[in-house]
Amino acid sequence: MKYLYMIYLDEAAMEALPSDELEVVQTAAGAHVEELQATGRLVSAEALEPVRSATTIRVRNGELSMTDGPFAETKEQLGGIVAIEAKDLNEAIQVASKDPAARYGSIEVRPLAWSSRDDTDG
Repeated sequence: MKYLYMIYLDEAAMEALPSDELEVVQTAAGAHVEELQATGRLVSAEALEPVRSATTIRVRNGELSMTDGPFAETKEQLGGIVAIEAKDLNEAIQVASKDPAARYGSIEVRPLAWSSRDDTDG
């Protein structure tokens, strides 16, 4: 079964880390993704640009409106997403808990309802 875990971090706190500590975090995150790939669990992993680069859109009554920035004002922002294969929610939680980002922010784990990467060949 496929699960998505979403990494939420306080961007200001991450940007305030000393460069050597940030490098350790980034190296650990890369190693975690490599481990997921080596064990066949990785479906996809994507880091996001800072929230200041976000645009929120809405369509109401056929009219498109755009706002710079995220939809919600929160302390933590969505920083990345990782899609994995896991036998159940418990295994997905265990996998996500090993992501170094869990030490700096929070991780939300959800089963995928559908995926564009589903095998449709049988």
